[in-house]
Amino acid sequence: MRLATIRTAAGNRAVLADGDRAVETGDADVRALLERSDWAAQAAAAAGPSHPVDGLDFAPLVPSPEKIVCVGLNYRDHVLEMGNELPEYPTLFAKYAPALIGAHDDIVLPRASDKVDWEAELTVVIGRPVRHADREQAAAAIAGYTVLNDVSVRDYQNRTKQFLQGKTFEHTTPLGPWLVTPDELPGGGPEVHTAISTVLDGETVQDSTTAELVFGPVDLVVYLSAILTLNPGDVIATGTPGGVGHARKPPRYLTDGAELVTSVAGVGELRNRCRLES
Repeated sequence: MRLATIRTAAGNRAVLADGDRAVETGDADVRALLERSDWAAQAAAAAGPSHPVDGLDFAPLVPSPEKIVCVGLNYRDHVLEMGNELPEYPTLFAKYAPALIGAHDDIVLPRASDKVDWEAELTVVIGRPVRHADREQAAAAIAGYTVLNDVSVRDYQNRTKQFLQGKTFEHTTPLGPWLVTPDELPGGGPEVHTAISTVLDGETVQDSTTAELVFGPVDLVVYLSAILTLNPGDVIATGTPGGVGHARKPPRYLTDGAELVTSVAGVGELRNRCRLES
């Protein structure tokens, strides 16, 4: 199934895609839906108001996750282009909810920097509480997958060894449009081997496959659940492949008016215009 959070005149609503219609599930957003122990049955039985899929106003898929965990240096091609060695353990950092925007919202380029970069990411959404998971439990805890662009303010990111300050500027990070359950993906399993790309103003700047991941989705849920309890609606951005602007010679960054299209085949597409902070 495919789930989304949309904006309506009555506020945010979780919806299930049903052909060319999106049917409300009765929940305020996808996190509220996933917090139900029977969320899949609830979604499958959706019978609320429906909306044409074309023209939906997508809110961030999970507007206010308890946790947004991001993984750095997790694609072999990206690790090598940045001049690093493959990591022994996942490199983790966080974002906060005010960074999130919808799948078609404008990305706000902060006036504090002219070094804002793109990072296409396959993203995991958790569907049940999980702690100290083995691989089977970790796979069962994955509700599905979505798309995120970890838009990064490189000069702030590199001021210290901690990435956070360059990763959570407000209104920079599109998330969505859909949560796609694993059974909808090739192979029907928790591991996703599919194409991932970024197109900037019509030019493909990232073009890779999630087979390049060093630590896959199940690995990450196992690792993270040893540290803390993962809860429904938690978001895990699994890292970006090669092709980022900061690694280019000369470096290339996002500019006012640029269009960024972020795609994970079989999962979804983000389409965002960049606008300089007013």
